[in-house]
Amino acid sequence: MFKFFTDRRWFIWAYLGSVVILTSIWVQVQIDVKINEWFGEFYDMIQKALGTPNAITMQEYMSQLVSFAQLAAISICLGLAISFLTSHFLFRWRTSMVDWYHSVYDKARTIEGASQRVQEDTIKFSRIMEGLGTSLIESVLILVEYFPLLMGLSVGIPILWFGEWQYGLVSGALIWAVGGTILMIVLAWLLRLVGIEYDLQKKEAAYRKILVIAEDDGGIRPKTLEELFDGVRKIHFKSYLYYLYFNIGRLAYLQANVLAAYIFLAPAIVAGVMTLGVMQQIVRAFGRVEGSLQYLFRAWPTLVELASVYKRLREFENQININIEKDNIEIVGK
Repeated sequence: MFKFFTDRRWFIWAYLGSVVILTSIWVQVQIDVKINEWFGEFYDMIQKALGTPNAITMQEYMSQLVSFAQLAAISICLGLAISFLTSHFLFRWRTSMVDWYHSVYDKARTIEGASQRVQEDTIKFSRIMEGLGTSLIESVLILVEYFPLLMGLSVGIPILWFGEWQYGLVSGALIWAVGGTILMIVLAWLLRLVGIEYDLQKKEAAYRKILVIAEDDGGIRPKTLEELFDGVRKIHFKSYLYYLYFNIGRLAYLQANVLAAYIFLAPAIVAGVMTLGVMQQIVRAFGRVEGSLQYLFRAWPTLVELASVYKRLREFENQININIEKDNIEIVGK
């Protein structure tokens, strides 16, 4: 799966492409920080305008809107460029995987579900990585940029349960986000979601294989198809039930998440020790830090699918290597 980074044919895409994508994401995070600063200035201006009639001019107001439009336009263009480049990057990665599978397909074709591994699982792997990979990098960079910003904004502001401690807001975000993530990991582990996803794919692969055989072999009994599909039905129904349990906890946490920043800021809001603009900056920065820390939590359903795909491809490659070794032994024996 990772020959993309070891095969010289792909070095330019693998390493130069990675650098370009990382740099672009870092620039996008810098723009997001600028947008966060804009929110503070804009809402302070709104508070001033609503408190005192004609305290600001129409030119000042429109100038702020134009500033936001410029930042948003740059962010959109950069986001589109990152998405386009990442898609090409990951298709090259998929191509490097497929090239190797093709080169050893005489050893792979006898393995259960070989066609599904080469075609379906490789495209799943690349598509999942497209979303998860860039999101992970962005989350890390956001933490690097927003952690000090959030600490600076919360200086001198009373935080629920932490008082005026400089690291109160950051600690609150950390406890809330990491606590929720651990809760979801434990819940997913108890429900065996990765195992269920893996079993589901195996049942689907067996059913698909017999359908393909039935296209050419009229001797396949309808009962065989029904028995296999019954297995598919049972594992799907089991997955629906277990994901229902998982999503009850997940959605309850996400709904409570909306109020997290306002709960921690309750003493400061009630005491009126900050402006509307500062509050907006803090709430947005808190949300960005919290969202980055919740990366595993938010991406958990996709991570379960990726783990399942990885497990299937790893087993497939291991079986190919075993077949190659057997053939080499037979050749030496002759």
